[in-house]
Amino acid sequence: MPRDRTAPAIVIAHGAWADATNWREVIARLQAKGLPVVAVQSPLTALADDVDAVTRALNHQAHPVVLVGHDYGGTVITQAGRHQTVAALVYIAACAPDIGESTADAQGDRGARAVTSCFTIDAAGFLYLAPNAVLQFLAHDLTATEAAVLAAAQKPIRASALLDRVTDAAWATRPCWYGVADEDRLFAPALQRETAQRINASVVSLRAGHLPFLSKPNETAAVILAAVECVRGRQPRR
Repeated sequence: MPRDRTAPAIVIAHGAWADATNWREVIARLQAKGLPVVAVQSPLTALADDVDAVTRALNHQAHPVVLVGHDYGGTVITQAGRHQTVAALVYIAACAPDIGESTADAQGDRGARAVTSCFTIDAAGFLYLAPNAVLQFLAHDLTATEAAVLAAAQKPIRASALLDRVTDAAWATRPCWYGVADEDRLFAPALQRETAQRINASVVSLRAGHLPFLSKPNETAAVILAAVECVRGRQPRR
């Protein structure tokens, strides 16, 4: 489909142990609607670094932006979303810290405690997930083959990035949507719903694990499209 010149742009910030290419099925569906999409390859080295990467992408946009974040990427868009081009925020199974909070603060002790024993950390402080943990916690609703590929290609995150605190909370001044992954084993669905309520987001339930953009790409794209339609002014926010 030809690009829709009146449409908002969509910028995506991935989370930990993932990268921008994991969004390929959602990207394809959005592009089929004529929407411009940029999926940022975040370094996952520090919150400031990841915000800088997203901000560079935002600086290139000529249209209003629907900014999307998954997992730790929610923290990134919470900070980067202060950018003047950002018209709406979409959180997919994502953290949304308040000013002065970190990703670790936002998750508290309600993450999957069992997964912590599956981490390995290298000399530079980057966290890796063991292959069995990828299948059990990150991708349990994908095939074993898909989970093995994810484990092999995982993008580790520096542990200290999870402790970096935000100094702005864009959700306080932007309309928000939240896709709750109801079968998530890494980030408690109940906490996701509490997060969505705190940021006054329109909530969509996704019958999926922690990576709904892979297991439920149609449904994940629909959450983003709801924000797009609101920015276009075609329908009111729910």
